[in-house]
Amino acid sequence: MNPVAKKATPAAIAALRQATALWPKRKKLSDGLLPSAAHLKASPVSDHNTGLAVDLTHDPKNGVDCAVIFEKLKEDPRVNYLIFNSKIWSKAKSKNGNRPYTGSNPHDKHIHISINADKANDTSPWFWWVDQPKITNQIIAKLQTIPKKQAYNDTAQCTCCPVHGKQGKANNGNTKANITNMVSRCCVGCNCTVPCRRN
Repeated sequence: MNPVAKKATPAAIAALRQATALWPKRKKLSDGLLPSAAHLKASPVSDHNTGLAVDLTHDPKNGVDCAVIFEKLKEDPRVNYLIFNSKIWSKAKSKNGNRPYTGSNPHDKHIHISINADKANDTSPWFWWVDQPKITNQIIAKLQTIPKKQAYNDTAQCTCCPVHGKQGKANNGNTKANITNMVSRCCVGCNCTVPCRRN
């Protein structure tokens, strides 16, 4: 098991903050830096444990197209390897191009970026091909909390459902019959592309 870092590296934190500054409406469901206890148990040798990895949620509707990012970041000297959509690319085997990734998590909801240890403090722009964000967006992004990396769950879950998600508390006054009816049509009109959490 890799020792767990007390904090993520500046380069890893910068990737998420810069993404949020560039695309403020982006979804963050699969974002991650340091591992949660569940992720640590499931992946004891993950480079998330060292603070040298970052997961960025795939959200092309709001600007974060990880297929594009996967190709562009091959040029970044900070990158050790990349995983997205069942493909892996590494600097060490770059002559082999994209290779099949067969791990338990296909990384189809996020891109995994592994950072070279000697570049851990490099916070230069990760997304240099995009116009840089407004100063106000950069400030707001720096104020947001840093997510922990969760254990992989092959079924992503909606959290905005009015019955089962964060807004579910607003339905406490409903009768059991009303809740049952709402459950049958929960997530109707939801912008998520994942099923309801069904707490």
